[in-house]
Amino acid sequence: MKYLITGAAGMLGRDLQAALAGRDVTAFDRAQLDITDLAAVMTATVGFDVIINAAAYTKVDDAETNEDAAYAINAVGPHNLALAAAAQNARLVQISTDYVFDGSATEPYSEDTTIDPISAYGRTKAAGEAFVLATHPTGSYIVRTAWLYGEHGPNFPKTMLKLAAARDTLTVVDDQVGQPTWTADLAAQVVALLDANAPAGIYHGTNSGVTSWFGFAQAVFAQANLDPARVTPTDSSQFVRPAPRPSYSVLGHDAWQSAGLAPMRDWREALADAQAQRIFEEK
Repeated sequence: MKYLITGAAGMLGRDLQAALAGRDVTAFDRAQLDITDLAAVMTATVGFDVIINAAAYTKVDDAETNEDAAYAINAVGPHNLALAAAAQNARLVQISTDYVFDGSATEPYSEDTTIDPISAYGRTKAAGEAFVLATHPTGSYIVRTAWLYGEHGPNFPKTMLKLAAARDTLTVVDDQVGQPTWTADLAAQVVALLDANAPAGIYHGTNSGVTSWFGFAQAVFAQANLDPARVTPTDSSQFVRPAPRPSYSVLGHDAWQSAGLAPMRDWREALADAQAQRIFEEK
């Protein structure tokens, strides 16, 4: 099997390379492959059995005023990759997001829930999903994820620990809930999905369990042997930003079980392992 990873310089892209260590993998960053260029994509993908697209425009707030740029990477790019995968008879994994939902739910979103994005970023990622599912439905996986953190990029735990070194107390929102997800776990789950030759379709790639950003911050403090009481709760009205955030980003995991695969482990267990591996320390 020959694997191609796009967005290879990102946090997930780096962990995907680690998860596929020892296999025949080619990893392209944005400078090496512009996924918005169909001709370049068609040329670069020749001979690959699996394409994993971890490339994305992830600047959620900037997308509100740069939706065309976000659309090019988050929608046109996946469309191009789906066209190439279909032409090569290759499997495609498209990484998507909880932002395709409006965040108004009160129970976990199932994989077949109707999407309703409320931000420019969400709209562009939803368009990418639609292109992939329409263009290469029998050979594509949509893997939605959320609240990512990992070793190879800026992320919430690193930010919390940096602030902890500079401040006595921190204030974090408690009215947005979701599933903190370690990119190393997500990468391993994507590889398991491919190795199992699971049915094409939509899967939710988040660690299990539920917490708020406040709860996440307290857990980060506790794992670092800091006093969680230094973190105090507030609500989203105190942190107004250009793009609306889904207040409820909990994703259901039924598709894994239907495919005979175990869902990803609890977020607390993943965080403990990540902390033990010292991935949040400045390198």
